[in-house]
Amino acid sequence: MQTTAVILEGPRKLDLGALELDEPTADDLVIAVSHSGISTGTEKLFWSGDMPPFPGMGYPLVPGYEAAGEVVEAGANTGFSVGERVFVPGANCYGEVKGLFGGASHHLVTPAARVVRIDAAMGAEGALLALAATARHAMAGLDKTLPDLIVGHGVFGRLLARLTIAAGGKPPTVWEISEDRATGAEGYTVLHPDSDDRKDYGCIYDATGDGSLLNPLIGRIAKGGEIVLAGFYPEPLSFAFPPAFMKEARFRIAAEWTRADLVATRDLIDHGALNLHGLITHNLPAHQARTAYQTAFEDPACLKMILNWENAA
Repeated sequence: MQTTAVILEGPRKLDLGALELDEPTADDLVIAVSHSGISTGTEKLFWSGDMPPFPGMGYPLVPGYEAAGEVVEAGANTGFSVGERVFVPGANCYGEVKGLFGGASHHLVTPAARVVRIDAAMGAEGALLALAATARHAMAGLDKTLPDLIVGHGVFGRLLARLTIAAGGKPPTVWEISEDRATGAEGYTVLHPDSDDRKDYGCIYDATGDGSLLNPLIGRIAKGGEIVLAGFYPEPLSFAFPPAFMKEARFRIAAEWTRADLVATRDLIDHGALNLHGLITHNLPAHQARTAYQTAFEDPACLKMILNWENAA
């Protein structure tokens, strides 16, 4: 079986191409993808060539770890049925072409254990489940503190803020320096950092991936305060020790989601505790993939770009 997929041949060399899919087993599903999201974090680093050494890294590759679609073939051992709507966190089913992350494809083959059922009414928003689950993973569980300051009002920062409120926390303050991204708050305040003189935040979540912010953020925490590194940081991180020493600062790194986070986040959405409305700002057909990726990575007004595969060849 062949499919049309986004292929990243090398830095800034991206286009659609035809690929042969691996033969599905009894444990696999074949998914017809309707929508796939473009990550402005890790995927941008692969696109620009700035990604540090990473397991499975190499070109050519099929990007994308945010895909929603419909089951069109279900193996005997999967427990799924044809026609079910699912979220797929990518796939590695393209032979010699690396599936990192493998979700930007019209069709894909994946083990059923990686897939989560979603409500068909979610539409394109179904592709946002992994990002929402990543935000949930950063703040859920033992010994984790909800943020009272979030740095960055992109999609990830907005999800962190919405999840904080959904968890019963006090509405956080969010910092944003871009006027294009300062709007759209739902029950919390967005400020330019220069307009905020507070220096006693108990827990700051950085959603930017900008390591140069560490020293300024240390100056904003209370004694014993925590800074959560929730973004992806391509460069080595460093900070001045004396201010951190005086503050007895704590640092925590938030890793990617687990399957439990996917399921818990899906349930929050299904029960109305979390909404994904207003996060998708751009939606282009898959045949405009080159334009879509460039816009996603270079236009600050683009919060989230979705590729629409519904009419792809």
